[in-house]
Amino acid sequence: MNRISLNQITTKGWSLPEAVRGCAEAGVPAIGLWRDKVEEVGVGVAAKLVREAGLAVSSLCRGGFLTAEGPDAHRAALADNLRALEDAAELGTDTLVMVVGGVPEGSRDLAGARERVADRLAELAPYAGDLGVRLAIEPLHPMFCADRAVVSTLGQALDLAEPHPVGQVGVVVDSYHVWWDPDLAAQIARAGARIASYQVCDWTLPLPADVLLGRGHVGDGCIDFGALTEMVTAAGYTGWIETEIFNQEIWDAPGARTLATVVERHRAHVESA
Repeated sequence: MNRISLNQITTKGWSLPEAVRGCAEAGVPAIGLWRDKVEEVGVGVAAKLVREAGLAVSSLCRGGFLTAEGPDAHRAALADNLRALEDAAELGTDTLVMVVGGVPEGSRDLAGARERVADRLAELAPYAGDLGVRLAIEPLHPMFCADRAVVSTLGQALDLAEPHPVGQVGVVVDSYHVWWDPDLAAQIARAGARIASYQVCDWTLPLPADVLLGRGHVGDGCIDFGALTEMVTAAGYTGWIETEIFNQEIWDAPGARTLATVVERHRAHVESA
């Protein structure tokens, strides 16, 4: 339990004060915050709430969306990510999760979109380093390549990260997005100190019409969390383990019940690995 973190999206119906209070009451020592929930109260108030509850902030979600074309879109993306980095620093987390963005609407230039991600990471990385925050590139399952992330594998994320210092750019290992990868063990070992965040939820069937909402509680699907956690641990990762679930049925459930299940499943499937 000393490494468990609730990613705030898992209890989407809770406001930030409710989520902070829920974690404190359940003995969960950390929370992964989302920018929209932080903005509802203001970053200063959010930082104070978390600090006074005795919680750590495991990550801030999310930055990224770096693939848009044109100078105006470029400037807007950089400005938004600079704000996100500043907010992360004020909230006391060293991890800004980066969902890099999909192929721009009307475009079929996948290679160009990936090049823009690399170019914009290079612009952001030094500023991140100055603030003590890492840009944590999250590869998403290939079914999200068109609309959310042109980075689909951990290997691709590491290729983007490696030109930069470890303290500036890292990667996210999210069970939902990477469990299928036949090269996963080798890439996690390669990642080593680049692992900035380990996020867990399960791949459950059947997939819903909106596949974004297809995540389930750890233990309800087909992912081997024992093996995955052993890989991440062997790579040297000792940081927070966030449960991050997108699922309408879980979102509709009472937050306290969801958090109790998160804790139970962490103990049974992750902590015991």
